[in-house]
Amino acid sequence: MRYDIAIIGGGPAGYTAAERAAAGGLKTVLFEKKAIGGVCLNEGCIPTKTLLYSAKLWDTMKGAAKYGIAVPDAAAFDMGKIIDRKDKVVKKLTGGVKMTVGSYGVAIVEREAVIAGEENGMFRIVSGGETYEATYLLVCTGSDTVVPPIPGLSDTDYWTSKEALESKELPQSLVIIGGGVIGMEFASFFNSMGVKVSVVEMMPDILGAMDKETSGMLRAEYLKRGVNFYLNTKVTAVSQEGVTVEKDGKASLIEAGRVLVSVGRKANLDKAGLDKLDIELLRNGVKVDEHMQTSHPRVYACGDITGRSMLAHTAIRESEVAVNHILGVEDMMNYDCIPGVVYTNPEVAGVGKTEEELKAAGTGYHIQKLPMAYSGRFVAENELGNGLCKLVLDDDERIIGCHLLGNPASEMVVVAGIAVQHGYTVEEFQKSVFPHPTVGEIFHETLFA
Repeated sequence: MRYDIAIIGGGPAGYTAAERAAAGGLKTVLFEKKAIGGVCLNEGCIPTKTLLYSAKLWDTMKGAAKYGIAVPDAAAFDMGKIIDRKDKVVKKLTGGVKMTVGSYGVAIVEREAVIAGEENGMFRIVSGGETYEATYLLVCTGSDTVVPPIPGLSDTDYWTSKEALESKELPQSLVIIGGGVIGMEFASFFNSMGVKVSVVEMMPDILGAMDKETSGMLRAEYLKRGVNFYLNTKVTAVSQEGVTVEKDGKASLIEAGRVLVSVGRKANLDKAGLDKLDIELLRNGVKVDEHMQTSHPRVYACGDITGRSMLAHTAIRESEVAVNHILGVEDMMNYDCIPGVVYTNPEVAGVGKTEEELKAAGTGYHIQKLPMAYSGRFVAENELGNGLCKLVLDDDERIIGCHLLGNPASEMVVVAGIAVQHGYTVEEFQKSVFPHPTVGEIFHETLFA
């Protein structure tokens, strides 16, 4: 029961770290109390995107006439089968991840693990009545949904993202508390499926720190589709009748068949026993350095528990950095070029700096942008669609940010992320050859704009 490294948490950070550590020759044990894949694979990224793809197909069918395709009036969707397919996809992927991790020789313990302390240079972890010892410890215990203390909320049958992903019945109306990424993705899904959707957001606009121009365009698109937005608005109470909100000192009631709480997530700091090691915290997470090393030299933390960038792809990269540091491979974490994506229809994506943060810092910059309609492929596949490609450049003409609205922004942002990561200048990026016709050609057009 003695290992080189013990990993607590089997989400993207944990299972990636387990694979990399075992491949690097470390005897590895991975603890996961619920299901391999963590929130992302079981209750977040994958099931959400599965539902959103069904909604996208339904949107396409409803608009098929614009493309010369006649769809029978009897066309319909089956919510039960949509949820069943989501469950099937999740089961397939979680099984695949577990099999892959096991193929590296990782010991998988599917029980809760708690740090018991440190003795003779070894960490002691207790799980299922057994004690495990390890030289290194990687904590990837993730995060939980934040449920704010709104009067009346606990007395109603409200949803978090977990319940919203499981329901086979659609409410007539839905009030989403929180207009961030998760809130907007659910707004997109339920709006496509015919539910009357309202989004309540305390901030002046949706999507938090993302580029305000593209997020504003997305909001305008969903306004046209019938989604109601209550910005700069505070929720003061929830009841069986609906959600009571306040704006500019005036109270009003938004009727709701169902309420979905989506105001963010918080790091799981108090369940793994980190207090036994006196690990230093920073704001709402575990404090780590550029190698994902905590205040203890043999304890690392990755993923949502750091409270820094609660994204699955961030967690994966953090785990690679942590394992590389343990193995003596030179590497460090860079948060400057992590893409963010909103899988609405159309998609929104961004990487690097935004205009808003550059203005706040007093940093010089300029913008080159074009509507997506400058791409022939985009016009062919998005009847009457517009969209935007926006590049943020510094005073040396280097690409320091990119923000996109339009499908498939989630795939295209990878290219921009590479440009940001390697500090491409406009001239260097202009020399990249994009296949024709692709939506990605919009980068080339924008670079010459």
